[in-house]
Amino acid sequence: MLTTLILQATASLPDDQTMMEEATSFAMRGLNLLGSLFLFVIGALVLIAVVFFVIDVLQVKDAVRRNYPVLGRFRELFSKLGEFFRQYFFAMDREEMPFNRAERDWVYHVSKDGSDVVPFGSTKRLVPGTSIFANGLFPKLDTEDKCEAPLVIGPDSPNPYKPTSIFNISAMSYGSLSKPAIQALSHGAQMAGCWLNTGEGGVSPYHLEGECDIVYQLGTAKFGARNDDATLNEAKLAKLCENPDIKMIEIKLSQGAKPGKGGILPGKKVTAEIAEIRGIKEGESALSPNRHVDAGTPEELLDLIAQVRRVSKRPVGIKFVVGNITPIIELMDLINKRGKDSAPDFVTVDSGDGGTGAAPLPLIDNVGLVIRESLPLIDDLLIEKGLRDRIVIIASGKLITSADVAWAFCAGADLVNAGRGFMFALGCIQALKCDQNTCPTGITTHDKRLQRGLDPSNKAVRVMNYVKTMQKEVEMIAHSCGVDNPRDLGREHLMIIQASGRSKPFAQVWDSSRYM
Repeated sequence: MLTTLILQATASLPDDQTMMEEATSFAMRGLNLLGSLFLFVIGALVLIAVVFFVIDVLQVKDAVRRNYPVLGRFRELFSKLGEFFRQYFFAMDREEMPFNRAERDWVYHVSKDGSDVVPFGSTKRLVPGTSIFANGLFPKLDTEDKCEAPLVIGPDSPNPYKPTSIFNISAMSYGSLSKPAIQALSHGAQMAGCWLNTGEGGVSPYHLEGECDIVYQLGTAKFGARNDDATLNEAKLAKLCENPDIKMIEIKLSQGAKPGKGGILPGKKVTAEIAEIRGIKEGESALSPNRHVDAGTPEELLDLIAQVRRVSKRPVGIKFVVGNITPIIELMDLINKRGKDSAPDFVTVDSGDGGTGAAPLPLIDNVGLVIRESLPLIDDLLIEKGLRDRIVIIASGKLITSADVAWAFCAGADLVNAGRGFMFALGCIQALKCDQNTCPTGITTHDKRLQRGLDPSNKAVRVMNYVKTMQKEVEMIAHSCGVDNPRDLGREHLMIIQASGRSKPFAQVWDSSRYM
């Protein structure tokens, strides 16, 4: 009985030859399907190529595409891809612009780990013009007690400000940066104890979210405190300044990337919320005037400073890029004529190679003195005019490493701001898409899908690490030079490499008299 059942079951199973035939048939059907799919893809590509061929031959705007239809399209593709591949495969560590790999990697590393230690030796080339620091024979011990009088901005203001950080977040508006980016900066600033400058787009809820110290920037369009004609609306300004987190007002005359041109926010980035904050129309480009309509002379500028100080009850300063020195001298002379009380409480000196989300190429490349020249010049002018003890100097513009910041203190700065350094801390990869609303890291886009990649809580910690490490390393340089604190650094601590390969003290190389 059992034998019979086994024989019947065995007989019902397919033999090896049958299984092989079925497997072969299945494989052939699969190959036929793949072949058909391959032919379909090839046919589609050929059809697309024919369509592009006809389009390229008939169009008259691009000579390369007209002469080399279809193939000519790859030129534009490779040109765009070159921006991205260059930084990964071809450029050396210190070759790229505006920031090279060594600078970016330093910010990435300290933002992530809170420390920066490298092996073997330096890759920095000491070309003519390079700054190096003159270390002292007896450096300061880290354990020594180093008392420093607090810096007070606007001591005669109803609400003087005592910043707790030597390194702070420069002007970046909600609009040019995304919501999660501003949230990360706000919370990170609070954790680090530094201030956050709002940029000229007004005070957004996201700037205030972290309850950090805020510097409200009053740009030429006066977004957030404007009348329709771009004059100051005192009631709106007073209302904003009811918030105790707003510590100072910065009147922006010009910025490094576009001196003589107002801010530009492309219409594709002007959402309903941004339009409401700024007091403009949704979807329309926000184009600020070239200057404040109510401040076209030194007299009018001092009047505007006095008006803003009276209404805000806060220290008030100005931000500008140095170019023609004559009107700056005239402004300082007028301050002395009116009295030192009429002076701005601080000046933010921006660099001609400063950053922005959007600017015309002729301005971004060719206008304005860089910070390496303008900062010591303004320091010298204020000393000559007897205003240095009245006006605090804040340096801004491409100062993103501890060596850059220490240089600024040697050259005359009391405080340093950075913008793009904090963008790197947030994860910026220098994709150069700030104006396209397609930023792949979610920092400068309002595309919700792209913003998903930016976690504000995680990036806030990176912002804090960046500030804390910056302060620690600048203090380390100061101690190496034999002084207690960064603001004790002076020009005697700075050496400049000459064409001969030898260095000279900065004081011997620098001569501000040639500008006057």
